[in-house]
Amino acid sequence: MQRNGRFFLKLILLPAFLVLAALTGCEKEKPDNGTTLPFERLRKDLSVQSSLLNRAINYAVLLPPEYEHGHDTYPVVYLLHGFGDNEKAWYQGGNIRYYADQYAGETGPVIYVMPQGFNTYWVNKYSGTYPYMDMLINELMTAVESEFRIKKEASQRAVMGYSMGGYGALIMAAKNPEVFKTAVVLSMSFRTDAQYLNEPQGVFDSQWGTVFGGMGKSGNDRLTPYFLGYSPFHFFMDPGDPSCSGQHYFIDCGDDEESLSETNDAMHLLMRDKGINHEYRVRNGAHTWDYWHKSLPEAFRFIGYAFRNLPYPDKGDDTFQDEQVPAARIYSHFTEETQQPFHVMVPEGYTTEGNAYPVIYILHDRSAGMEQEESAALLARMDAGISGLRLPKSLIVEIPAGDDILSLETLGRIKEMVNLEYRVKTEGKFAVIAGNGGAGATLYTLLPELGDLFNACLLFDAELPSGASMTGTDMACYLDITDQGNNYQPYHSFYLSLRQQQIPHEYRVRQGLPSHGSFLAGLSEASVFIKDNLKK
Repeated sequence: MQRNGRFFLKLILLPAFLVLAALTGCEKEKPDNGTTLPFERLRKDLSVQSSLLNRAINYAVLLPPEYEHGHDTYPVVYLLHGFGDNEKAWYQGGNIRYYADQYAGETGPVIYVMPQGFNTYWVNKYSGTYPYMDMLINELMTAVESEFRIKKEASQRAVMGYSMGGYGALIMAAKNPEVFKTAVVLSMSFRTDAQYLNEPQGVFDSQWGTVFGGMGKSGNDRLTPYFLGYSPFHFFMDPGDPSCSGQHYFIDCGDDEESLSETNDAMHLLMRDKGINHEYRVRNGAHTWDYWHKSLPEAFRFIGYAFRNLPYPDKGDDTFQDEQVPAARIYSHFTEETQQPFHVMVPEGYTTEGNAYPVIYILHDRSAGMEQEESAALLARMDAGISGLRLPKSLIVEIPAGDDILSLETLGRIKEMVNLEYRVKTEGKFAVIAGNGGAGATLYTLLPELGDLFNACLLFDAELPSGASMTGTDMACYLDITDQGNNYQPYHSFYLSLRQQQIPHEYRVRQGLPSHGSFLAGLSEASVFIKDNLKK
């Protein structure tokens, strides 16, 4: 009887032991021989059985090094893949372990979860037959957050994705604010209404209609109620929608995208118009891991601030640390007819070399009371670019302009004087022209007449008119604006005009508000464009 009793007790305790072992994901696994297996940070080939989808859903988990010891819980980032990829994408092409470790100082120790999303766009199917979002929230997350020591507060959960996963990150946080407070949206794959209507039928049916309804439809019939309910271009229109306040959105998209840069830029405009707090970046690049990898340093920083419940800091002004240009290399002039002042900085070695140089003209909007300091800072920044070999050896011509109207005749006269009095390459292909603020607005009005005088133009937080577009010239153009600047609407219009006309261009949106420091930082980032457009 005693033996039977002990046997019965073992039968009772065995299931309890197995449950306990399943729940203690932090413990090192032990094989049958009793030895301890090494701690595995990257757990691949995991799965959860979904009753909602009636199938197993694969996922992977990356644990922080600290997870091996102790019993702390950790914030979590759900990483969503793009169309046609799977849960392996983030740890294979994305190399998430390297980047997570590299920027752990920004985020603190974090658990990363990579679920399999198929081609669902991370939402429930319109027909109700494949409720993927419900599955992820109610089944996969519940299982994962029971298996691993994960903090369960919305403020300690973030979701980040690229392409289809970028939309997934946005929609997960927008539709589930009680679950996620933070979304990092990389190269979001979605469509404005106009883009949606113009999608080729085959692409529409396979990529969109199967998820949002409207299979085989054309025109406005594609805009099903289900699509409208899941389109940020509609739910962000309602200021009372929970998605519009209290969430942390970080949006980043390359300017070389075929159509997604237009989509993401349009969403930025809507969010600015509606006062929805967000960070927005546009950098040089396309729909590639190379671009997304370069997004990660700031994305991790953004997530880290959100996890600490701290506001994301504004970008400080450029501190003007460049070495000042010797006065002997700066010459001041006035045009005879209009008494327009301008300043010429010659490169180091100008007096001893016999070379002819290209010219960078800058229409300079300076702050009242800071004119001399800002002129000196501008010339110092350009000189630093030349001495650092980021810019070719060039003459720099600064034309103080501000909100004053600089006529085409006066600008032409300045160029004539520079060509006559200095050793420069006189053809237009060896000159570029830039302008900031009000001076940028002046440059914009002159653009139709400048095609023969300059090879490229650059506009920095320029005060462009509503509906701005490129007309009368096809010179290459560099558009730079801060994400909190007031000219986002005309910049978007001008950007679309350049794309539609297939005019060579670069587009940048950087953090912050317009300032002279921001202008100098933008000039530094534009050095490759300037160099490429000063013909040798």
